[in-house]
Amino acid sequence: MSQQGTPHATIRIIRAERAALAAMLRSILMQLAQHRRSGAPPDFAALRAMLFYIDEFPEKRHHRKESERLFPKLRARAPLSRDLFDQLDDDHDRGERKIRNVEHALLAFEMMGEARREAFETAVERYVDFCLAHMALEEREVLPLAERVLNPQDWAELDRAFGANRDPMTGCEPEAEYAALFARVVIAVPAPAGP
Repeated sequence: MSQQGTPHATIRIIRAERAALAAMLRSILMQLAQHRRSGAPPDFAALRAMLFYIDEFPEKRHHRKESERLFPKLRARAPLSRDLFDQLDDDHDRGERKIRNVEHALLAFEMMGEARREAFETAVERYVDFCLAHMALEEREVLPLAERVLNPQDWAELDRAFGANRDPMTGCEPEAEYAALFARVVIAVPAPAGP
């Protein structure tokens, strides 16, 4: 906690980005369940947009920032936790591969039809379970450790780095190149209400 007793900006940003990702993942599962019940194909364009968002923001920006900025500081200040950070870094690497596998499974479902629905839904469910377990581990282990061992200079550097993420699903204005993507994504899943 900061000296005022509120979470550091980095912690608030991480939690807001996780909430956005969790909302997106749950929305995908709800849409798939609804379409399965109705027997109708899903909105492939909306699913592509949602999965692309996950690939571009949580996987490439959020996770990389944790692996490149937060985890090295924690490894230096809490050497006994290195195995934990090795596992989380491995999760980040696997997460990028897993989301691409889900995107491929979606393309197969869209191109090949109903015969590929189950494989896509299974890939999505596994990815969602993987992500939620990963986020729970970070919430339970990483953030409390960071609050205990990082110093004000560490927090200032991290606050600047994570503050640059600008994930529109957390209420930030989208970068111009992402504006159309986020307009489509917001139709499919509303942004969470605050961090």
